[in-house]
Amino acid sequence: MNNDIKTIENKIKAIIEKNEDSVKGFEKASENAKEIGIKAYFEKRADQRRLFVKTLHNAVPELKTENADDGTAKGSIHRTWMDVKAFFSGDNDEAMLEEAVRGDKSAISEYNEMLAETMIPHRVKEIIREQRDAIQNDLETSKILEEIA
Repeated sequence: MNNDIKTIENKIKAIIEKNEDSVKGFEKASENAKEIGIKAYFEKRADQRRLFVKTLHNAVPELKTENADDGTAKGSIHRTWMDVKAFFSGDNDEAMLEEAVRGDKSAISEYNEMLAETMIPHRVKEIIREQRDAIQNDLETSKILEEIA
């Protein structure tokens, strides 16, 4: 297989895995949040990321990931950190929103790297761009909620 194609496949797979981890992370944040509105916000974000994964799998069905149920090791470590932070934080909601902001910034960076690739099929690039823009909008919402919390 062409090395360029393999590189693109690996990057798309990494985005899928990042979103699978995000689903688990937002579920964990919802679990740790106290305020009902914040819980609902995180549940909505988990649902959104599930849709992102499904959309990417439909666009590139041959790219199956192995960790869909459990997430990656890196994601598992991050979720453990969220539990520790929630335990020691006086304000779980603000702590969980801080983690959401941090995660979204990281995701946007990875999405931007993908968009810089020239060999990505046009339809996949459009999906990546739409998802990145949705995450950017959510980042702004998380920042606003963090200031209120």
